[in-house]
Amino acid sequence: MAIDKVKEYFKKIGREEDVLEFNESSATVHDAALAIGCDEAHIAKTMSFWVDDKPILIVLAGDTKVDNPKYKQKFGCKAKMIQADELESVIGHAAGGVCPFAINEGITVYLDESLKRFEYVYPACGSASSAIKLTIPELEKYSNYKEWIDVGKLKED
Repeated sequence: MAIDKVKEYFKKIGREEDVLEFNESSATVHDAALAIGCDEAHIAKTMSFWVDDKPILIVLAGDTKVDNPKYKQKFGCKAKMIQADELESVIGHAAGGVCPFAINEGITVYLDESLKRFEYVYPACGSASSAIKLTIPELEKYSNYKEWIDVGKLKED
């Protein structure tokens, strides 16, 4: 299971006990915020895309979505999400548990500027009922991100 890979990943740095597991689903931003007891904005959602036939991950704040013009300007193509049935084989985690930890080789991770507003955020940990509380510097370190990018925009109510 992917959560076991993530726990093993965090065990190597002494953080496996910090992985939270819930009895309820945390597969969506809304569900994760309810399970954790935080604002949706503090959920660090990880979205997966194809760029030039290569997979990438973008971690954004839970109250944002991808701004298509900004995405196209950054990557030179329209946003094409990786389909849910491909996620586990391509990324290493199934839908609802996609995170930037313990992922398959060759995947570039980007962090969106929308996260910088917060002291800490909660990314998933490889399952649809897990998370970990990380500061932004910890997220940078543990995600092995390539760079900060600005492709998000606040969701409209």
